[in-house]
Amino acid sequence: MSNPISVAIIGSGNIGTDLMIKILRHGKHLKMAVMVGIDPASDGLARAQRMGVAVTHEGVEGLTRMDEFKDIDVVFDATSAGAHVKNDAFLRSIKPGIRLIDLTPAAIGPYCVPVVNLEQNLGQLNVNMVTCGGQATIPMVAAVSRVAKVHYAEIVASIASKSAGPGTRANIDEFTETTSKAIEVIGGAAKGKAIIVMNPAEPPLMMRDTVFVLSEAADKALVEASIVEMAAAVQAYVPGYRLKQKVQFDVIPEDAPLNIPGLGKFSGLKTSVFLEVEGAAHYLPAYAGNLDIMTSAALATAERMAHSMLNA
Repeated sequence: MSNPISVAIIGSGNIGTDLMIKILRHGKHLKMAVMVGIDPASDGLARAQRMGVAVTHEGVEGLTRMDEFKDIDVVFDATSAGAHVKNDAFLRSIKPGIRLIDLTPAAIGPYCVPVVNLEQNLGQLNVNMVTCGGQATIPMVAAVSRVAKVHYAEIVASIASKSAGPGTRANIDEFTETTSKAIEVIGGAAKGKAIIVMNPAEPPLMMRDTVFVLSEAADKALVEASIVEMAAAVQAYVPGYRLKQKVQFDVIPEDAPLNIPGLGKFSGLKTSVFLEVEGAAHYLPAYAGNLDIMTSAALATAERMAHSMLNA
């Protein structure tokens, strides 16, 4: 394409570096213009330079002083929740119409899970990519929601400890809060709960996600078909995303209800979904599916936004 949208990435750690490589290899409507960091010795900045990308180690202030900044329309933020609040305010004070794709749990803008609600958020100036666990599991909750009313959804995201960098570790509390809220707002559950487990096993295990959904009684075949269809839609931009086994169902009768904290007595359909996410190994090894699903979702979001901008 002769006129792709120029983008910058703030954060030269694991997520930012992996995203940069994805844009350089697979970007159709995006031009990787600048990698922004704060550590001049970071591997991400060094790799960006080797790949011909302009860099600055002076944070967002350094970015705004670069000649490339005038052409940048989209910025990915792969720092931390607290840093994103400041980065958004600073960039917007200089270029009000700039678009930010937030890969932290800051959630200044609306939550965005591409297969569920990207089309409704194409015009937003700041979208939040929730969390790795959210990107993996919310589509499954939404898949059940489009068949039956969901009263409660609980997700457990298990990631290899080696795949969790400083930013991820600094945002654990925000992870659970943001994911829980997004399960309700996007997934359609009346109440959501999220748990993250950092597994120190050696060799490192791939990302695994478990989704438990309590809904009104529904046709199990329709629920399973909806889940399988949704999994295929996610797989279109995250090739390593898959159902680890068949969807499992339990019918909870009225005369033997479950007692769920915060929900009370429940009877209806319990749906259990077991997922595995294998990373594309662009920067970290394949076990880092948590990294891959975040950067893949961010790339899919930016590509669709760029297509919309170029065809406006």
